[in-house]
Amino acid sequence: MKSSLINKRRPKIAVIGGGTGLPVILKSLKEKDADVTAIVAVADDGGSSGALRKSFNAVPPGDLRNVLIALSEIPELQKEIFQYRFKSQDEALSGHTIGNLIIQATADMRGNIYDAVQLLAKMMHVKGHVYPAAEEPLVLHARYMDGSTQTGESQIPKGGKMIDYVAVSCVEGRKPVKASRKVISAIMDADMVVLGPGSLFTSILPNLMIPDIGKAVMETEANVVYISNIMTQLGETEGLSDADHLRVLHKHLGERFVDIAITNIGLVPDQYIDQEANEEYLLQVEHDFRGLSEEVPLIISDDFLELTPKGVYHDGEKVAEEIFRTAFNSQRKIKQYFENN
Repeated sequence: MKSSLINKRRPKIAVIGGGTGLPVILKSLKEKDADVTAIVAVADDGGSSGALRKSFNAVPPGDLRNVLIALSEIPELQKEIFQYRFKSQDEALSGHTIGNLIIQATADMRGNIYDAVQLLAKMMHVKGHVYPAAEEPLVLHARYMDGSTQTGESQIPKGGKMIDYVAVSCVEGRKPVKASRKVISAIMDADMVVLGPGSLFTSILPNLMIPDIGKAVMETEANVVYISNIMTQLGETEGLSDADHLRVLHKHLGERFVDIAITNIGLVPDQYIDQEANEEYLLQVEHDFRGLSEEVPLIISDDFLELTPKGVYHDGEKVAEEIFRTAFNSQRKIKQYFENN
């Protein structure tokens, strides 16, 4: 029965997150012919995205750009042009990518980021759907364990303190934070909802702290999957195990809502540990099977490493295979396990 379901239609998979890990998984899911919807974080305030956000009071385009490329089927040369970043000596355009400028220009033409992304998705022959998590730029707020606070996605990790809780607001403070069009229906209609991989406090939780997105993720009948990070991150997750990542997610939404954890147990070679060139790397995330089993009904653990000259990443094909294989394992949330145990 399960195999016939897969043959009849492509599994609908909604992936929520941001950062550099998300495109890896999206590209692999696209290649497996899943019906993919990417719901992309909009709280970034650093680099080219942050500069455009400040100049135009606009949704930061960087993560959206990378997701469009991951799901696009245009020729590689066109992707390279879209991803080209101007050198620092180019004073007026220093640090900006062509894709970011195109997204901002299209948003100006269309009057909003949602319509801009849909237009570009058609132009770039995107296989799947790409939605910004919200249609307004969001501000990320953090409370540290010592009770102090910080504002701004790029500034929060620089505090050098353990983060207790994060929340989001609109740039215009009194405006309610709402999900973008079609985001909630994509979550509710999905066969599987995937969180990550990505920065726990600055790429994943900013989406879930949008009230109607958090509510939808808890209420959807789809299985919710969390892809645990391979490495801890400075200013975010030092000392946190994969089980601790789940505890943080569940604490923020007030209940256990993740059904499946995908976690790496492959050993990261010493030469990839604490690379000074990449400030996000620190140590390998510790695998805590017992702790995970207290948080989720199903744990999928394997060597998911892909070692590259640029660092350690998830093996996108291997992770996508696990996601695709389990998408039809249950038509209803397996977290009902907790209700009976």
